[in-house]
Amino acid sequence: MAKKKKMEIDVGLLKKLRAETEASISDCRSAIIESEGDYNKALKVIRERGLDRAAKKAERQVKSGLVTVYSHQEGRIGAMILIRCETDFVARSELFKELAHNLTLHLTAMNPEDLDEFLSQPFVKDESRTVKEVIQEYIGKLGENITIEKFVRYEI
Repeated sequence: MAKKKKMEIDVGLLKKLRAETEASISDCRSAIIESEGDYNKALKVIRERGLDRAAKKAERQVKSGLVTVYSHQEGRIGAMILIRCETDFVARSELFKELAHNLTLHLTAMNPEDLDEFLSQPFVKDESRTVKEVIQEYIGKLGENITIEKFVRYEI
């Protein structure tokens, strides 16, 4: 039986991938090996794994969360969102608060009519992904189910 040749991992690439995705070092290493050192492919692998994790967590109950408010153009446009997660621990985390803020910012910019439209819109901070894909990425990072319960947007 032939021995598998061990791939040399570029530490800079590993650090960059970990910083961008916040995935574990072993997940980043595995993605780099799977993508044969191609950063963009490794990033895609990590995101796909996050989506897989999100699907497994979709049935879990969301009992905690937060309400986030964002105001733009000197108070002429404002949005509020109720975003849910499973535990208070995650609801208080900076990563969850970052997601809530970014989603509220998206609401002020894009003005979706309903939740389906909101989830399918290109994310305002990265138009290569939808809002739903961004949420699924955070589900993978945080390890909990996350849902949007309600949102509202006002404009003068």
